[in-house]
Amino acid sequence: MRIDILTLFSEMFENVLGHSILKIAREKGLVQYNLFNIREYADNKRCVDDRPYGGGPGMVMKPEPVFNTVGAIEQQTDVRPRKILLTPQGARFSQSIARELAKEPYLMLICGHYEGFDERIRIGLDVFEISIGDYVLSGGEIPAMVVVDAVVRLIPGVLGDQESAASESFSDDLLEYPQYTRPAEYRGMKVPEVLMSGHHQKIKEWQREHALKRTVERRPDNLNKI
Repeated sequence: MRIDILTLFSEMFENVLGHSILKIAREKGLVQYNLFNIREYADNKRCVDDRPYGGGPGMVMKPEPVFNTVGAIEQQTDVRPRKILLTPQGARFSQSIARELAKEPYLMLICGHYEGFDERIRIGLDVFEISIGDYVLSGGEIPAMVVVDAVVRLIPGVLGDQESAASESFSDDLLEYPQYTRPAEYRGMKVPEVLMSGHHQKIKEWQREHALKRTVERRPDNLNKI
C-alpha cells in the first residue's frame, strides 16, 4: 500500500511512522509512506489560509495550495488514490471503515488546520470525509495518524499473527474479552481457571461470553449490529 499524507506539519509524523507496527510494515515492504508539505506547493508559501467570506471566527485553508499539492502528486503516477479528508464533519471512523481502507492500494490523507477547509476542496477533489470522534482538534494530523495506524495493522503480513487482528475489539462489533498473562496470581487477583485448562472449546465459550458481557456493559449500542 502507498500512503500519502498532505499536511502543513509533516514533522509531526516522523516519530509516529518510525516506530512499532508502522515501522515494521515499512521495513517489510508492505507499505510506503510519503509526506507532502502543503505549504511547499502554495503560490504564496506565507499564505495558506485566509478569513472566511461572510465573516466568522478563525481562518480557513485556501483551496489553491491543496489542489496544487494533489495535482503535483497525481502527475507522478497513473494510479489514482482514495482521497480522505480528515474533518469533524466526516463519517465516524470505525473498524469496518479501517477494513475497507486496508483493501485499497493507495490512500491519500489530507490534513486540515485552522478553522477548516474551503468548501471547494470537498467539492472538487472527490474526497471521503472521516472524523475520529465528536470533538474538534487543532488539525487533521492526529486523526490521520489514527487512521494510518488502524489501517496498516490490517494489511496482510503486517502483524506477526493475523488472528490477533481478527480477535480484537470491534472486529465483530463486540468488545474484546478480558486478557491475562503470567503470573497466574498477582496481588490476590487470579487468572480464571478455564484459561489455564487447555480445553480450547471451553476457553472459546468463556471468551465469547465475556466479550458479550463487556459489550452489554460498555457499548450496548453495538448489540444492534451483531
